[in-house]
Amino acid sequence: MRLTTKGRYAVTAMLDLALHSDEGPVSLADISTRQGISLSYLEQLFARLRHFKLVKSVRGPGGGYRLMSSTADISIAQVVDAVSESLDATRCEGKGNCHEGEVCLTHHLWEDLSAQIHQFLSDITLADLVARNDIQSVRARQDLRVVTMQKDESHIAVSEIL
Repeated sequence: MRLTTKGRYAVTAMLDLALHSDEGPVSLADISTRQGISLSYLEQLFARLRHFKLVKSVRGPGGGYRLMSSTADISIAQVVDAVSESLDATRCEGKGNCHEGEVCLTHHLWEDLSAQIHQFLSDITLADLVARNDIQSVRARQDLRVVTMQKDESHIAVSEIL
């Protein structure tokens, strides 16, 4: 099984959104700054997430994105599925033509693994991840770094004026 950047970034962005949802709508620019994911890539991912009704956009000043459901109702598998990420561990993408057009010896093993991974991710919600101490620790570090960056930028801007 290979989870690509698209699935990883979608999960990371959704977790960031969940962690900051109590602050109101979260802008993609803020997620981009905290997570180091390009804004244009986030826009593509959030178009898919919005299509699958996992997030909703809020327009206007102070706008951004909100979760459509509670964190307890959004599984990691839903996020990965929304961005069309395959969790298929077979060589043939589940088609069964992996050995000279036929099913190979290990096809069913890899197919079962794919199902297990999908079930594992279905059993984990954003709420489960938000509740983890290690994730809260990373959040605190990232938030502190962003605040420090913003202070540095404002000092630079003031010194340029003077």
